[in-house]
Amino acid sequence: MQIVTTHKNCDFDGLASVVAVTLLHPGTLAVLPKALNPNVKAFLSVHKDVFDTHIAADIDLDAVRRLFVVDVAQWKRLDGLARLQDRENLAIRIWDHHPGQGDIEAGEICQEAIGACITLLVRELQANDIPLTPIQATLFLTGLYEDTGRLTFPSTTAEDARAAAYLLENAADLTIVGRVLRPAYREKQKKILHAMLESAQRVKVSGYSIGIAHIEIRGHVDSLALVVRLIREVLNVDAAVGFFYNPERDQCMVIGRSGLEELNIGSVMRHLGGGGHPGAGSALMKGVKPAAIEEMVLGLIEGNQQASVRVSDLMSFPVVSVTSQTSMEDVAQLLRKKGCTGLPVIDDGELKGVISRRDFKRVRKKKQLEAPVKAFMTPTVLTITPDKSPAQAVGVMVKHDVGRLPVVEDGKVIGIVTRSDAMLYFYDLLPE
Repeated sequence: MQIVTTHKNCDFDGLASVVAVTLLHPGTLAVLPKALNPNVKAFLSVHKDVFDTHIAADIDLDAVRRLFVVDVAQWKRLDGLARLQDRENLAIRIWDHHPGQGDIEAGEICQEAIGACITLLVRELQANDIPLTPIQATLFLTGLYEDTGRLTFPSTTAEDARAAAYLLENAADLTIVGRVLRPAYREKQKKILHAMLESAQRVKVSGYSIGIAHIEIRGHVDSLALVVRLIREVLNVDAAVGFFYNPERDQCMVIGRSGLEELNIGSVMRHLGGGGHPGAGSALMKGVKPAAIEEMVLGLIEGNQQASVRVSDLMSFPVVSVTSQTSMEDVAQLLRKKGCTGLPVIDDGELKGVISRRDFKRVRKKKQLEAPVKAFMTPTVLTITPDKSPAQAVGVMVKHDVGRLPVVEDGKVIGIVTRSDAMLYFYDLLPE
């Protein structure tokens, strides 16, 4: 017997990947965890005649000779299959889009950093010319869209987009996809959200705004990830972390959501024994109080950001500058020679202002070109420190409509970062 399974609290990417394996290997039994995402549970209740699924209790595990694992590579995240962990004659194959994670020793492994696990399997289906029905294509696209935020999450790759196009070519129904991905936001989740927002805090870590919210819960509550996502949106923070403590079990579910690629929540959760990707992650911790876990999370966020790309990695130096007494004509020549659009104005090491091509619009007469820079420069200067991120630099430039920021440390201008510098970074065009 051969079976395929996925992680607890199975989402659409997990379900889609399970079904895809049954197409690649006919006769494979689909074994799902008892805990399912609410939207997945609702989907299966409608499509139970289309997708034949089982739970581990239905299976004679002694008869299993081959195991396929999708969207996960950790034994503890599988449901009811612990007996297979030490089986010597068990062939295992893994498909997962979280590289570097897991403790399942498999003979065949496909782990690639990609937006959705189903993308890996769609590639296999295409390579083997396996036809898809419209409902199968719709399920696969639902899983792909769920894990890539409809192709908008930073973890999305070109291959995810190609897989989506292939599924649409195979009659995937976008109307159904949109309907089943609608968040399961009910009265219980609404009460939890309101209670958490009342005590939520905003903290600064390495220049990022982090929303922190705690609550005690009893019994099972689903769709908590949706609550954390809404907390991030309502608080308008770079990332939000929710701590859901169950005193009856002395365990805390930690769920994080991030809106910035460089603020990698998945990495933080992996250090806590969980998993995820840059935009989302979770971990379950037992016997540790939420306050202690919060301290760990904030420390891990700070540590992760210290290893990220900073403004100091992008800035130009030494800084080409002019003094406040430099004539506008000399500035114009220097701008043309250097091919830049603006320069800082510095007197005796002190930043006095910024002069840009935009300021030359106020030069009406040729004689004004003989005037000193101080007559036309912008005296109010926005600056940034070298430890800030490229995203933060762009945020300042966009908010204040400026094209460059002097980089200041200990009161001294040590470099300058421009909008072009940041764009080169975001589009991965920086030289090696």
